[in-house]
Amino acid sequence: MSASSIKYPYKLPYAYYLNKDVIFLAKDLLGKVLCTQIDGKITTGIIVETEAYFGIHDKASHAYGGRRTNRTEIMYSSGGISYVYLCYGIHHLFNIVSSVEGEPHAVLIRAIEPLSGIDIMEERRNMPISKPAISSGPGSAAKALGIDSSFNKKDLGGDEIWVEDHGISYSQEKILAVPRIGVAYAQEDALLPWRFFIKGNKYVSKPNKI
Repeated sequence: MSASSIKYPYKLPYAYYLNKDVIFLAKDLLGKVLCTQIDGKITTGIIVETEAYFGIHDKASHAYGGRRTNRTEIMYSSGGISYVYLCYGIHHLFNIVSSVEGEPHAVLIRAIEPLSGIDIMEERRNMPISKPAISSGPGSAAKALGIDSSFNKKDLGGDEIWVEDHGISYSQEKILAVPRIGVAYAQEDALLPWRFFIKGNKYVSKPNKI
C-alpha cells in the first residue's frame, strides 16, 4: 500500500502490536491517537510521551526475570491488550502490551495532548484544557481519558479503548530519548534512554528537558 493510498484515521491492527521491538513501538506510538468510549462518550488524545519496558530482561519491568503474578500475567499475552495497574494506591497507569505471547513487553503512555471530548476531560480532571496538568503524566492522562482498573485486560481492537493513526508524524529531531522516570530501583537499567517525548509539547510531563 502506498502512502498516498492510506486513508486516515484508521484503527491500528493487531499486527502492529506484535512487533517484538518495544523500543521502536514506544517511539512510533508518538503521534498516534489513544481513544476511549465510556457510556457512549468518546475522548481522544495524541500520544506525546511514552516509556518502553523490555520484558524479562529489563530490571524496571514488572516482568523482570520472568516474574509472573496475578497482576502481571496479562503482560505475557499476545500484543494488543491493555495493562492497567494502580500506582501508589492513587493513579491508574495505562500500558499497551506488545510483542508475541510469552514476551512481556509493554509501553507506558505517559502523556497525551487532548484532541476530542475536551469538555468531558475537563470535567474528569476538574480543570480547564489550558492547563497542561490535565493530561500530563501517566496518571493524569489515564484519568482524562476515563481509564481505571476496569480497563485492565481490554482488547485494543474493541470499541472501549483503541489507538488510531491520524497520519501525525514527527521528525527525529523532535523526538527526545531520555532515561525513564521513577525507576531508580532498576540499577543500571534506570539509565537506559527508553522514555520518548515530543520536544516542546506542553503536555509532556516534567522533567521534560535533557
